[in-house]
Amino acid sequence: MPNERLRLIMRILVAEDDAALRAVLERGLRENGYVVDTVSDGAAALNHLQTYEYAAAILDWRMPKKSGIEALAEARQIGVRTPILMLTARDTPTDRVNGLNRGADDYLVKPFDFSELLARLQALQRRPALRFSPILQAGDLRFDPTTRELKRNDELIALTAIEGALVELLLRRSPAIITRRTIAVQVWDQEADAVGSNTIEVHVARLRAKLDGSLARIETVRGSGYRLVTS
Repeated sequence: MPNERLRLIMRILVAEDDAALRAVLERGLRENGYVVDTVSDGAAALNHLQTYEYAAAILDWRMPKKSGIEALAEARQIGVRTPILMLTARDTPTDRVNGLNRGADDYLVKPFDFSELLARLQALQRRPALRFSPILQAGDLRFDPTTRELKRNDELIALTAIEGALVELLLRRSPAIITRRTIAVQVWDQEADAVGSNTIEVHVARLRAKLDGSLARIETVRGSGYRLVTS
C-alpha cells in the first residue's frame, strides 16, 4: 500500500480545452514523473477535484460548460484544498487579483515556457502541509488525514493502510456514492478490473465490521458502489 499512496501524491489534474496544448502538458508532465488526469471542461474539472486527491491542478481560465475560475471558486467553497495553478491569456493586474482572490495558488499567463510551469508546480508542492485537508467527520467518526487516525468519539479504531485510504475516500465524498472504479483508482491506483470486485468487497466488509456500532455506516448501493451515511 505505501507504494500506491506515493504514486497518488504525484497525481496532477490538467483541465484545458485546447486539445493540442492539453496533449503537450500531459506528455511533458508524464516525462517528469507525474501521473496525469486530463479533462476538457470546467464541470469535469470540478468533478475530478471532488473525487480524487491531487498533488496539484492546472486549470485553464476559459473552458466550456464551466469556466476554470468558476470551477476553482466552487471547489474552494466545498473545501477542496488542492494547490491550483491557473492558465490564462488574461494578464492585467485586475485579472490576476481576481484569480488569486477566488482561490488560485498561482497564475501563469499564456504563452509560457514549460520549464517555468514545472518549476511553479514543484514550488506549490513544497508549501506547508497545512494546505491540505482538515479533520474529516461523519456522525461520531473523526479521521485525521495527517496522522491517519480514525476515532469513534475518543476511541481509536485500528486501521490497515488500505482501510485508512478507503475510509478517507468515503468520508470526503459522504453521502455521495463511490463507484468501484473510483475506489480502485484512488486506493490502489489501478483500474477496477485489475483490482477485482472481490478484493474491494473484502476490504469494505472488514472496514464495515470495524465501524459496527457507529452512527456512520457503509451502505452498498447495488450496481453502483458504496457510500458512507449517518443515522
